[in-house]
Amino acid sequence: MTSIDSAEEFDATSEEIGGLQRSIDWKGAFWIASGVPALVLISIGGIGATAGKLAFLVWAISVLIGFSQSYSYAEIAGLFKNKSGGAAVYGAAGWLRYSKLIAPLSVWCNWYAWTPVLSLGCAVAAGYILNAVAPIPVFTAQSPEVLAWLNDAANAAAIAGQPAGQAAATAIAAVTDAATPALRTMTLASFSFLGLAQIEIGPTFFIGAALMLFAFAIQHRGILGTARVQMWIGLFVIIPMLIVGVVPFLNGGVDYANYTPLVPPNGEWNIGGWTLFLGALFIAGWSTYAFETAVCYTREFKNPATDTKKAIVYAGLLCVVIYTLVAATFQGYLGVEGMTEPGIVDGTGVAAAMGNMVGSGSKFVTHLLEMMMILALILAIMMAMAGSSRTLYQGGVDGWLPKFLSHTNEHGAPTRAMWTDLVFNLGLLTFAASDATAYYLILSISNVGYMIFIFLNLQSTWIHRIDSPNAPRPYRTPNWLVGVNAGLGFFNLFLMGVGAKVWGNPNALWYGLLFGALIIPVFWFRHYVQDKGRFPDHMLIDLNLKSQDLGERKAGFLPYLALIAGAGVVLFGHFYFQLPPS
Repeated sequence: MTSIDSAEEFDATSEEIGGLQRSIDWKGAFWIASGVPALVLISIGGIGATAGKLAFLVWAISVLIGFSQSYSYAEIAGLFKNKSGGAAVYGAAGWLRYSKLIAPLSVWCNWYAWTPVLSLGCAVAAGYILNAVAPIPVFTAQSPEVLAWLNDAANAAAIAGQPAGQAAATAIAAVTDAATPALRTMTLASFSFLGLAQIEIGPTFFIGAALMLFAFAIQHRGILGTARVQMWIGLFVIIPMLIVGVVPFLNGGVDYANYTPLVPPNGEWNIGGWTLFLGALFIAGWSTYAFETAVCYTREFKNPATDTKKAIVYAGLLCVVIYTLVAATFQGYLGVEGMTEPGIVDGTGVAAAMGNMVGSGSKFVTHLLEMMMILALILAIMMAMAGSSRTLYQGGVDGWLPKFLSHTNEHGAPTRAMWTDLVFNLGLLTFAASDATAYYLILSISNVGYMIFIFLNLQSTWIHRIDSPNAPRPYRTPNWLVGVNAGLGFFNLFLMGVGAKVWGNPNALWYGLLFGALIIPVFWFRHYVQDKGRFPDHMLIDLNLKSQDLGERKAGFLPYLALIAGAGVVLFGHFYFQLPPS
């Protein structure tokens, strides 16, 4: 039986048992990936607070790194027209000959890097919805309510001996607290979770949960329906973001002094300054590299040989334009001080800032942009559920993850994987909805997984080249670019070692590695308990191999050498680079 015959047989079998369906072209994947630019709005404030005036450079450098890496992903994705789940799945097949454990680690790390987009996006979107339906009132020292409070004899003891300014501040706080809608202060439960975060379950959690269920309902009808919805939402999001990225440069809203001097926030290019800069590059990659999700749908492309490369390259070009423009505009208009305001850092004040940029503070324009922000976040949420659930699904199909994940419904949607994503993110949402510290801790831990996945997959490109030189490649990356991207894999591990400590918790690197180690019991259960030590026969059908005959290890010791060098890079970055004194 030839490899083509085998592939056709597997396609037919997949359709018969209700597997994923070939129903979209590259444009469908492009629109699903169009949620990636919205991720800039989730962490633009945090990057500004960490990198200072270097923030616009951080975004530009990071998105160009992601664009370069995408060409390696396009090549390995083209090898596997019968797989879904993205670059992690395709890269795992390259590592399988060398370690049964490294291969599933790639899939696992990719999933836990991607899935928090659901909880983080829902938390920010819930904040916007709360601001719309139950806004916190704003008072000044001259507000009638504040003056009345100051003149009330019942409050005299509270301000006794205070200067006028301090008394006014006390009055403003008291009046604001009294006038804040009960919905904003309602808390059903509050507790400390292992000292890492103070958890509060309230309206943000429940609104976020409702948004997750909304995304689930849309995707329940399959990838074609998801792509159609994403296209319309994407148009309502991408066009305003392009306007925001261009208009301030034309209407004089950009102050070019906000881009210089090019030094870190501590004012020096010393170890502390480099740590802040590299830490910003670390967290920016979580957003800017994310358009690689466009190759998650290879198994659902009508023509995977051509659709795969087009999807990721065009998605990448969109991200290069929007990330570069929007980041530069925000910094040029707001300056570092404006970008570090609480509302920008937590995401809930981004729409108001954009309203000032393009609408001179018009309430109508600001409300339109608030709606755009909610749609942008829904776009990102749906994209994350579509991509991460297919990673879980293919992990179930290929023998990396528990079997129950390999189920699809009558529309070809991987519903059990989607439910797994949903339940896991409801837990994360309790953290993300509680405070900014927990929010960025989740982001940092998930990005540790992302950088591990990226390293493994960029190395898998040359491993596939050596081990499967004659496998059909619809797209072949130039040799020099394969080498550059392999080097970028090590650079990303370096960023991980340096930067994880910058966000939320000094031990974020170790927490991320510990979560990555959870794949050991998960894979052990699937492989040795459910499958009795054998991989499914179809797992490597695209390489014309059977799962129990994985082929010769032509790369020899090189993959192991890469792992050893990668570990060394992480440890060097983590222990040599330290945050500047506060």
